[in-house]
Amino acid sequence: MDLVRHLRYFTVVAEELHFGNAAVRLGMAQPPLSQRIRRLEEELGVRLFDRSSRQVRLTEPGRLLLAEAREIVARVDRLRDLAGRGEGAALRVGVPPDLGSSVIAALIAGFRERVPEVRLAPAEMWSADQVIALTDGTLDVGLLRHPVTAPGLSFGPVLVQRPGVVLAEADPLAELSSVHLADLAGRQLVLFPREPGLHEETLAECRHHGYVPEEVHEAQTLGLVLAGTAVAFGPRVELPGLRWRPLLGSPLAWRVSTAWRGQAADAAVTFGAVAVRVLKEKAGMTDDGAAPARRVRARPSSGFLA
Repeated sequence: MDLVRHLRYFTVVAEELHFGNAAVRLGMAQPPLSQRIRRLEEELGVRLFDRSSRQVRLTEPGRLLLAEAREIVARVDRLRDLAGRGEGAALRVGVPPDLGSSVIAALIAGFRERVPEVRLAPAEMWSADQVIALTDGTLDVGLLRHPVTAPGLSFGPVLVQRPGVVLAEADPLAELSSVHLADLAGRQLVLFPREPGLHEETLAECRHHGYVPEEVHEAQTLGLVLAGTAVAFGPRVELPGLRWRPLLGSPLAWRVSTAWRGQAADAAVTFGAVAVRVLKEKAGMTDDGAAPARRVRARPSSGFLA
């Protein structure tokens, strides 16, 4: 058992005295959080909380252990900070796995140019994992997708990405210059994993525009799309067997920002500035609220036409 991580969960639940709120703050589901608290109780041999359907209270052993747990977590955080400085200062950064190699390379080059004495150490992680890592102190700064509910985190400027649709080249819609969401009716959908808030927002927007996927798959690759089984949303891609088409009216808006816990270090602030520039130049993202909405009007056959 990762005792420090479990103690961190314990301190958050003790501060919230509500497992649901604590789970949101930690960026995880409530059941696994409850399981980890029970496992910690088994490991320590004491009950930390009195739970009822109406309230959660610290037990006397829980109250006695809380101060020690906070001190242990704080000491580990300080230890990690010192270790990072000793390694010649590496900035540990989380980036979405689908960000693209050229974008990640530009982030590294841009940061190296601005802060050559600090090594950028990017790790590909989905947003939910980044929130946990930021809370644990194993990441210095994240580049994650919203919506994110994590009261302990601070966020940089929000950028917006307008995804298109990725189709198999044999799909009849691939012959069109652009596609309306309603035109995707009858098709299954691939969404990347570990982005629960974004999934809900994306599917709600699909339903609003007349597309209810027959089935939603969570996957990191486009294999199902290449096989003609499903479609996917995302930035422009140029791969054999696939076609990327813009969505009429740009109905989907995926928001991205940097995030960190506590006071942002100078290197994290610089990374945020580099990320904003690179994401605009290399990934076509725009400032939140600045993306020009395409004019959309109704059409008799499928509802809308750009």
